[in-house]
Amino acid sequence: MVEVLIRAGCFAAVILMGVLLRQAGFFKAEDFDVLARIVTRITLPASIVVSFSGREIDASMLIITALGFAFGVVYILLAFLMNGRAGREKRAFEILNFSGYNIGNFTLPFAQSFLGPAGVVTASLFDTGNAVICLGGAYSVASMVKEGRRFSPSAIVKKLLRSMPFCTYFLMIVLALAHLSLPGPVVEFAGILADANAFMAMLMLGVGFRLSGSREQLLDILRILGARYAVAAAAALACYFLLPLALEYRQALALLVFSPISSVAPAFTSELKGDVGLASAINSVSVLVSIVCIVAVLTLVL
Repeated sequence: MVEVLIRAGCFAAVILMGVLLRQAGFFKAEDFDVLARIVTRITLPASIVVSFSGREIDASMLIITALGFAFGVVYILLAFLMNGRAGREKRAFEILNFSGYNIGNFTLPFAQSFLGPAGVVTASLFDTGNAVICLGGAYSVASMVKEGRRFSPSAIVKKLLRSMPFCTYFLMIVLALAHLSLPGPVVEFAGILADANAFMAMLMLGVGFRLSGSREQLLDILRILGARYAVAAAAALACYFLLPLALEYRQALALLVFSPISSVAPAFTSELKGDVGLASAINSVSVLVSIVCIVAVLTLVL
């Protein structure tokens, strides 16, 4: 359990470092966009390559992938229901910042350390379904909502195909199902980039973090995170007690549903010209809440 607290504390420290460096003038507000592009187009795709390298996927385990996708859809629908009377910009913002999980940068190391190979496999499969939502799906829906366009599956597919992380996930899944792997030098090069992913993602959050202290902003954070973690608690109970899977997979799923909001949500918010400060604040607070929840889950299930 000490390892959990140390790693979680390190994540929080990197976020704090980003906040302090921005306040000291080392980073400017526009640097957030540069960091976001580095994360979404370089380090995150590299991390995906490394996570899947050498792994083979049994088609029967794709139910876990379906769960990762289904939970993301549930969050998008809830964002619609919670903001039915709100303006298009607010609905688009909440679709982006309510759905998706930060698994690769945050929860996967915990699953690897405390749940072993079964935890890694479960996290990777779940994150594959989650990737459809957080690496392009939610962004596509949010952009259609903001622009007032009708729902179009083809538009979502086009957005997904322009998402570097999603295309990387798709390629690695196809290779894993075909029992193929990338050449060793490619994986080794990706590993160098992937080592920087968690640091860059947390630093990005710190640089983008802005809390105005206004009552409206604080209420937005409490409302979004309160609803999200209430759903997470229900999902954890359902996964642990109802799914017909082996115990180690149910333990991992109970952990994964408490993952923070996707670390690329603020980056996509920036692309839609949304409130990056609020998005980063929600994301950073969700990291802290998830630390508490994950420690509690590990204490209960192990």
